[in-house]
Amino acid sequence: MAESDIADVPMDPSVNYEIGQDNIQTSLGPFGLDIHNPVFLVSGLGILAFVLGTLMFPEGATTLFNGIRGWLTNHLDWFFIIAGNVFVIFCLLLIVTPLGNVRLGGEDARPDYNYFGWFAMLFAAGMGIGLMFFGVLEPVYHMAISEPLGVPSPFDADGNLIPENVAAARAMGMAATTYHWALHPWAMYAVVGLALAFFTYNRGLPLTIRSAFYPVFGNRVWGPTGHVIDTVAVFATLFGLATSLGFGAEQAVAGLNYLFGIPNTEVVKVILIIAITAVATTSVLKGLDGGVKRASEINMVLAFILLLFVIFTAGAGRIFGDFFATLRAYVGELVPLSNPFGRTDDGFRHGWTAFYWAWWISWSPFVGMFIARVSRGRSVREFVICVLLIPSLVCTLWMAVFGGTAIEQALTNPDSAIKAYVIDSYSPELSLFGMLSELPLASITSVIGIILVIVFFVTSSDSGSLVIDTITAGGKTDGPLPQRVFWCLLEGLVAIALLLGGGLAALQSMAVATGFPFAVLLLLMCVAVWMGLRAERRGKPLG
Repeated sequence: MAESDIADVPMDPSVNYEIGQDNIQTSLGPFGLDIHNPVFLVSGLGILAFVLGTLMFPEGATTLFNGIRGWLTNHLDWFFIIAGNVFVIFCLLLIVTPLGNVRLGGEDARPDYNYFGWFAMLFAAGMGIGLMFFGVLEPVYHMAISEPLGVPSPFDADGNLIPENVAAARAMGMAATTYHWALHPWAMYAVVGLALAFFTYNRGLPLTIRSAFYPVFGNRVWGPTGHVIDTVAVFATLFGLATSLGFGAEQAVAGLNYLFGIPNTEVVKVILIIAITAVATTSVLKGLDGGVKRASEINMVLAFILLLFVIFTAGAGRIFGDFFATLRAYVGELVPLSNPFGRTDDGFRHGWTAFYWAWWISWSPFVGMFIARVSRGRSVREFVICVLLIPSLVCTLWMAVFGGTAIEQALTNPDSAIKAYVIDSYSPELSLFGMLSELPLASITSVIGIILVIVFFVTSSDSGSLVIDTITAGGKTDGPLPQRVFWCLLEGLVAIALLLGGGLAALQSMAVATGFPFAVLLLLMCVAVWMGLRAERRGKPLG
């Protein structure tokens, strides 16, 4: 969105824009950086200090990261689960109430992108790397190992099949996975995206996280309160992105080792992150339409090709049966899985659900702002339906195709690669390639899988850099190129530091640590959005 677009929005008489400009003003600093004091300096220097400390003291960092994640997921799992439920209920209310009639940008606004381009960017930014890493792994793991809600595994301690446990375990494996990838995460993204789009396009506020809290805090959002909100958003976004980049690096290097014998070492992972960060930097320089949109559409086509290949080679009839069975199981188990109390599946709640909710929440500033930038002209109802329901169905289909095929392989072939990589000896980064190895043209489809991971890596990194640049520049979407490059490079450095300072455990720990404070802000954001939409419907100012 260009600054001229904001200039066309009528100013809200309740907002003191002069205070806002005085306190979020930017100035051209060293190396051509459009410095937003103090958010740019605090977040930039703080993250650099974190990178240096992690690289200098990797063992201490590993202990610290594991302690942070363990405490938060073990003691605050109830908070994350309740917060996730609130976000889903809030979004569903917006669909069915008259507030859904409000159009982002005003009654005369029209969408900037067609549905295909819009969906491609939503999908690539919101879930790409995660679906590639967990799409095969998670359904099999929940079926056979984690035992959500106490549903027993279909395998005994020696790996032998227990036929009477198969049906229930299979249904629960798919339901538990869909629970993590459908309504709840997309509701988190929808809340942030809707808040930013509404307060920017309808009320003329800067495109930055603090603007969404104006109905709650008033003109204090232009002062220290707003600085804290934006700084927390930057930290959450960067560490959430670094977690995804770490998963992508682990899977891509494992695939290269699996196919071509390239060593699976920390050095190779670092080289891969550097190379992909360089590609992402090039994409960042081309901007939203020239780089991110094009890469997202390429990924959409490749993902669709791989999806169709698995459907037709693994059995279309069975897979579509799995899809509808998964939807039934998900709807049937949604309430029990969403209950934070009175459950005994601690490993599932702590190790998976609490981590996932914190990870999605840490991603929400990035994905939400990205969605806001490409969603002008949509009604609130259209926005929520498309951001919440349609991606949820796509993710469910993806899990039914890849996860359902992997479960079938594990149950019918005791010597299958997927059983070896997930159940017998845990190698999660190889699960996708293990599943593909049981299908025709495995070498070709595995290469496509690696390319998908890498391009998803690029789209996450470049779009994340644009978002962080916007936050630290006070809502400006056309910051100088050196600043975009700075954030893109810093994302790569954080991913490298966390991989070297504790591997995936360190990446997951920082996502959880930054996701918790932003979860509190996200709950407040629901209140602000409700207040803002009601004022819009009544033709009243925000104050």
